[in-house]
Amino acid sequence: MDIQAIIVLALVCASGAISPGPSLAVVMRNTIKGGRAQGVMTGIGHGLGLTIYAFIAVMGLSSILTGNKNLFTSIQIAGSFWLIWIGYNMIRSSSKELPEHHVDSGVKGFVEGFMISFLNPKILVFFVAVFSQFIHGKLTRIDIAIIVMVAGFIDTFWYVLVAMLIAGTKLIDQLKENSVWIDRVTGIFLLGIAFFIIIKLIF
Repeated sequence: MDIQAIIVLALVCASGAISPGPSLAVVMRNTIKGGRAQGVMTGIGHGLGLTIYAFIAVMGLSSILTGNKNLFTSIQIAGSFWLIWIGYNMIRSSSKELPEHHVDSGVKGFVEGFMISFLNPKILVFFVAVFSQFIHGKLTRIDIAIIVMVAGFIDTFWYVLVAMLIAGTKLIDQLKENSVWIDRVTGIFLLGIAFFIIIKLIF
């Protein structure tokens, strides 16, 4: 791949990463509740899940998933229930006081970040659409590695950056003061997305 193609790919991936959605909501929530470590690990976990999808798309296995309606629907349903679980816990735990110290929160952040990414098959569809502009018959293993690494690095960098910027600042203090309402609004937002997906699947 030439430099121009890599730059274009990076810009497209960046536009997808920075768009508001459940992933950003979870990263921000974990940073508020668990501190910088949990927020950063959430971003790393999300990046890993996204990188796996990027690899699948590049290797051409995406046709198996998108071509199998039952499998695709099953993953969508699993993703919806994962969103419902996270949203429910946000609403239920919103009345609890925030801890003064954050202990062993990295694993939880990593798992939630990974799951919110890996159980979102729309990421695979997005990569199929994007990578179709860069994949060709003469693609080498190095080209494949570059495409996957660019997508994974940009996603991980963005969410880790978000966690780093809001942690340890006055903004995080303001967010903590309003964490009850942030949790409730974010939880309702995630529940809304999940129910919308389920309703769309039914009808």
